[in-house]
Parts: sequence; structure tokens; C-alpha cells
Amino acid sequence: MDKIKIVLVDDHAVFRSGLAFLMNSQPDMEVIGEAASGEEAVRVCEELRPHVILLDLTMPGMGGLAAMQHVKALNPDIKILVLTMHDDEGYLRNVLQLGGAGYIVKKAAHTEVLAAVRQVYNGEIYIDPSLTKVLVQGLINPLKENRDYKKANDLLTERDEEILRFIALGYTNKQIADTLYISIKTVENNKARLKEKLNLQGRSELVRFAISKGLVGAENE
Repeated sequence: MDKIKIVLVDDHAVFRSGLAFLMNSQPDMEVIGEAASGEEAVRVCEELRPHVILLDLTMPGMGGLAAMQHVKALNPDIKILVLTMHDDEGYLRNVLQLGGAGYIVKKAAHTEVLAAVRQVYNGEIYIDPSLTKVLVQGLINPLKENRDYKKANDLLTERDEEILRFIALGYTNKQIADTLYISIKTVENNKARLKEKLNLQGRSELVRFAISKGLVGAENE
């Protein structure tokens, strides 16, 4: 039997070890590599050419979404299954738009993770059951616009767009601050002003707006 060759990408070594033990105990799976950052993930995937990558979104350095774009550019056939703590419809949409094959949250049962790996390997899309409802609701109720929306969009500064892009790529406030050489408080204030300018309520709506504006894409890397 040909085994599914898997690379695990997560910055928590203990979590990776548990996943590796689980998957290597399956007759049809083999973990052939691990990575603790987005940069390392790109290098490992280029060297080992796995079938499936289990990828976290929030990691030091290059985030998971940015890593996705680089990996897909190197080898479009690799199936990327995001395994994350973010049960967020905005991130889910972003992952799917960037070519991800699946999205599962870390609180899922081991059996669900194994099923998701097999499903994406077979060319199907896997979406965590806890997020299917919000995804459908998002399709029924698209990002709202009002009379001031387009005007607010035109008033976005370059710094606004930078922060929006990093939010959409899954960066934490600290990672944004470190990357832009500003304080965490400045990032928080900018995010609050963005929500007010655009009349948006939370991170998922900011992510969706960033996608609609084209701030996330391989050409932006």
C-alpha cells in the first residue's frame, strides 16, 4: 500500500510529536518531515515533496497563510490541510481562496484529523463541521456595505493597508508590531480605527475586506 507522505508544520514540538505518533501508527500514513515555522515549511516541502501538509496558521516569522502561497507556487499538487486554533470564518475563506484543501480546528477529535488527511489526499475539500454553518451564513449574508463604505475605502492609508494585510495573513498583534517596528499599542489602535473607518465589527470581517481589496496574494509576497 502506498502511504500518504505528510509534513507537520507547527511551532509546538510536543504537539507535533503527538501528531506524528498518531499518524505513523496508521497503516496508510507516514510523517516524513516536520517544521516549526513558515520559512522552514517552505524549505522542507521543497526538499521532501510530501502529499499532504498539516499547517498551523500562527507561527513565528512567516505565518501559515504566507507559507501556503510559497508552497503552492513551488508545487501546486501538494494538499494543504490547515490545523489551527482559529475557528474563524474569515481565516477559513482566506485558506480556501489561497488554494488550501482543508481546514480543521485543533479541538477536533483524532479520528476527525485522520479522516481530514485522507479526504484531502483523495482530492476532496475538508471543512471542520463547526465552521460549515458560519461559512453558509457568510455566503447568504456577504460583507455589508453602506453609503460611507467606498468613501472609507478611499481614505485608507498605506499603513492601514499594511496592517490589514498582516491581519489577513494570520499575524498576531505582536508579530505585526515586530515586523513594522511599531508598538503593540499602535497596532491595536490602528485596528480599532480600521474597524471604525470601514464600519466592520471583528477580525473575520477585516480579513474578508482585505481579501476583497486584493491585499493577500502571491504577488504581494
